[in-house]
Amino acid sequence: MSHSNSNLWDAEWEVSVEAAARLIGSQFPALASRPVQRLDHGWDNTVYRVGDEYVFRFPRREVAVASLRMEGQILPQLEAYIQIPYSKPLFHGEGDRDYPLPFLGYPYLPGAYPIGLTDEQRALSAGILAQFLKGLHAFPVEIARENGVQADHRNLADIAARIERMQGFLSKLTPHIEAQDRLAIAGYLDRLPTGRVRPCDVFLHGDLHFKNIVVDETGLVAGVIDWGDINIGHPACDLSIAYSYLPPHARPAFFQTYGPADEETRRLARLIAVYIPMLIWMQAIEDRADAIAEEARSNILRALAD
Repeated sequence: MSHSNSNLWDAEWEVSVEAAARLIGSQFPALASRPVQRLDHGWDNTVYRVGDEYVFRFPRREVAVASLRMEGQILPQLEAYIQIPYSKPLFHGEGDRDYPLPFLGYPYLPGAYPIGLTDEQRALSAGILAQFLKGLHAFPVEIARENGVQADHRNLADIAARIERMQGFLSKLTPHIEAQDRLAIAGYLDRLPTGRVRPCDVFLHGDLHFKNIVVDETGLVAGVIDWGDINIGHPACDLSIAYSYLPPHARPAFFQTYGPADEETRRLARLIAVYIPMLIWMQAIEDRADAIAEEARSNILRALAD
């Protein structure tokens, strides 16, 4: 049911497991006998696992509907550009009177979040991540625009505005974090040049961080999930993964495979590699999700390391 919301992440529409099972079973009879269980929810979607093979995403907020429809159109077209398993929509569902929004079903990508990996394990994925982004960023921007993909509304390339927001995050984090971590982040922000970055448009995943990656039992990257923030913008937004995920000694191999990135791009990529985990860290502290909070912290410290 719809209700008024107070937090950014509050739901306007909740989908119970019974409602999800009914919608899936009535529209996709081949799945009707599969067990349905709730997996997780983000700000925009509630996720259900269906049997062993599929996951379905149901929007929780009206604002998520346009991006879900866009995913349904564009993600199948990425197959020619990227080799890595990803959330390719297979089932396109429509809502009913009780739940009036569309929903999508995807193959279930097995694996775990990359939490607590060693630097050696992380370094082994440098080539996989670089090859993935090289292919993704080669997807034609014109085709993305024709399918309704928008420019990056977050304006991530405005470094001065980003620093100001991050200083606000830091003051919220201060009561909860070690003084040395606070000083490391504050010192980094103080030293950053604030000039605007030259615009450069590529097709982006848009939210590439550890909670949107799955790894196999050896720690190798095995899939990329949650494409709800696809947009057209600066490649640094996705290249941030080279700083948040990879230890410093693995970055040269990453850029050797991906291709050269100028100093400005690298600077912005590092900044976003601190920015996104700060958001995750704040929410994890509020949710008392200690393992996620610690992983976000280690992502930031890795991004700050040379």
